[in-house]
Amino acid sequence: MECSWAKVHTSQDGIASVQRAEGRYRLMPGILAALRDRANPFSILTKGTLILRDLELLRQAAGVTDVGVSVSVGFTDTELWRTVEPGTPAPERRLEVVRTLAAHGIGCGVLMAPVIPFLGDRPEQLRATVRAIAAAGATSVTPLVLHLRPGAREWFMSWLGQHHPYLVNRYERLYAEGVYAPKWYQRRITRQVHDLAREYGIGPTRAEMPHRLRPAGHPVTGSPDHGSPASGPSSSGPSASASRHSDASTSGPTQLSLL
Repeated sequence: MECSWAKVHTSQDGIASVQRAEGRYRLMPGILAALRDRANPFSILTKGTLILRDLELLRQAAGVTDVGVSVSVGFTDTELWRTVEPGTPAPERRLEVVRTLAAHGIGCGVLMAPVIPFLGDRPEQLRATVRAIAAAGATSVTPLVLHLRPGAREWFMSWLGQHHPYLVNRYERLYAEGVYAPKWYQRRITRQVHDLAREYGIGPTRAEMPHRLRPAGHPVTGSPDHGSPASGPSSSGPSASASRHSDASTSGPTQLSLL
């Protein structure tokens, strides 16, 4: 007797080191193959480039279920990236992920995060970032202002004191109420980014929602005979496997974070 597959909405969070672990242990291909074989809708959020390793699996999954992908790109300022996000792929490399996915028919949104007050929020900086996101072919852009949770707050304020000591007092005032910047500031950034998104033709919306890839005359293949990077246990391909599991629960999509 075959066990049922419950399509439960899950969230898996990580940090930059997850990319290195994933590169070594290759867990994601098996996860994607399982979701593909059961036609389980899912979405992925990442600020890395390793997702392109599994491009064929994503394409196969998008042929049988709804797949959403979002890439995190808070700014395109390379100097700011080198000091604030060491160890992560450069913004341009992340935008190349967006371009590559779009070229293969997989829509990709951009989570414009973090927008860093007083360092990455000048109008010309926001414009440059949204313009680059649009040029990469993103389907949406969603701004998110820096938030400082315990632990991250102490690290960031220490970093700020070393690199931008003149901003310490301004940050203490801006984040005096806690983790998040004031609502008025968040609304200002959101309005500016939404206006720019409309100007560049990628109107304001939330992070990329799952959608299904339907390439005309291009059937999905995914059995071991087709050389998938990590095919599922079935030897009859994702379409047949999805059919066998069509009676599974449909409580919601799976969300994966590969940061």
